[in-house]
Amino acid sequence: MWQWRSDALEFLHRDAPRILLILVVAIILTRLLRILTNRLHDISKNDMVPTGLRAQQLSTLSGVIYGGGVFVITFFALLQILSQVGVNMGPLLASAGIAGLAIGFGAQTLVKDVINGFFILIENHYDIGDVVKIAGVQGGVEKMTLRRTVLRDGDGSVHNVPNSEIKVVTNLTRDWTMLAMRFSVAYGEDSGKVINLLKQVASDLRTDPAFANSLVADPEVPGIDKVSGHEIEYLVLLKCRPGMQDNVARELRRRVKDAFAKNNIQPGDPAQTLVLDAVSAQRFRAPQ
Repeated sequence: MWQWRSDALEFLHRDAPRILLILVVAIILTRLLRILTNRLHDISKNDMVPTGLRAQQLSTLSGVIYGGGVFVITFFALLQILSQVGVNMGPLLASAGIAGLAIGFGAQTLVKDVINGFFILIENHYDIGDVVKIAGVQGGVEKMTLRRTVLRDGDGSVHNVPNSEIKVVTNLTRDWTMLAMRFSVAYGEDSGKVINLLKQVASDLRTDPAFANSLVADPEVPGIDKVSGHEIEYLVLLKCRPGMQDNVARELRRRVKDAFAKNNIQPGDPAQTLVLDAVSAQRFRAPQ
């Protein structure tokens, strides 16, 4: 009885304060982790997040970070407490180290996927629906997780890209898309007249209520882009909203065609007529 009382007093005097300190530190770290993850959760609710799906992803990510952080804090706190009560941690730590080393070698690619996916998600490199070029493939983003990104290309093929393979991201639909269109005109047409006509057609398209929201800036007509034997190409540049460029291109082609026809401007590579004089005709005449 006296021995038990002596051990209890010694525990309360020496070990209990240390255990209490370990618990206090663990609680403080858990609270700090909660503050950080709550901040991430708040970001998912404000205007910095473009879509509801990304908000859901960020909210889920904050939960994953908090759960994993609490597990790590609890694990190390438990190890410290067990060592304070006299449990020999050497064999346990040795076994855990060997197991962790084996798991680390086997899961290093998975860890790279998760870490890279975390930064892709936080830094908002691309969103669901964007058209991107990553890891040598191009397509629309259909799904994003911490481990992989799923793309679907133009012919319907689905590409599953591990996030660790993503080194460079080329986003083709972020904010605006540059549409470069070239119109071929016969070599003999007046260049000034053609340029002014293209500017007028592009300006009319910009002010048309049906297409005004599809363009983010006034069209530009830099002028002649290429000169060949029988034709000249003129360049028209338009900044379109993502996904609107095809409709804008079709409408501009239609309007330019009608404008060329109305103003008697010959298109590029016109049909060539071979004119022969009497001597040349005699040469090409079939022998009798």
